[in-house]
Amino acid sequence: MSSQNTPLEKNPADSHAEVIVRMFPSDANPAGNVFGGEILKHIDMVAGIVAQRHSQSNAVTVSMDSVNFIKPVFVGNVLKLNARINYVHNSSMEIEVKAEAEDIVTGIRTVTGTAFVTFVALDKSGRPSHVPRLALKTDEDRKKFEEGKIRMEERLKNRKKSD
Repeated sequence: MSSQNTPLEKNPADSHAEVIVRMFPSDANPAGNVFGGEILKHIDMVAGIVAQRHSQSNAVTVSMDSVNFIKPVFVGNVLKLNARINYVHNSSMEIEVKAEAEDIVTGIRTVTGTAFVTFVALDKSGRPSHVPRLALKTDEDRKKFEEGKIRMEERLKNRKKSD
């Protein structure tokens, strides 16, 4: 462990994060569609909160994959990002983020995107450090962990192919 105060095991709910951001004209193209890059920035930020809450250390983005823009987000919408940790292995963590847009006038909420973001915890010297295991207490936690493990193995396999 990187710190005496870091627990050996943490529940995924302990690291959960939710961020709500209002979208403005500077976030969008002339048609009023919010830029994908703007949404990615917020996805990375909320996933980073979860990773740092779980590891209780500095954590850096390693990859973003399975990013899906399902529906557009428009100027004036509220972008709600919900993030949870699914899987951990040694120093790496997979964070799942769900993006939802809310039209404040109508109250209609729409799932607009999803992503899986991998982070690595770093110690004070900038080297990878171990993170707490996940306490898998619910069926959903166990299912998400197994799915995350499969995705992580696939990421590693694909990385070795490109080396």
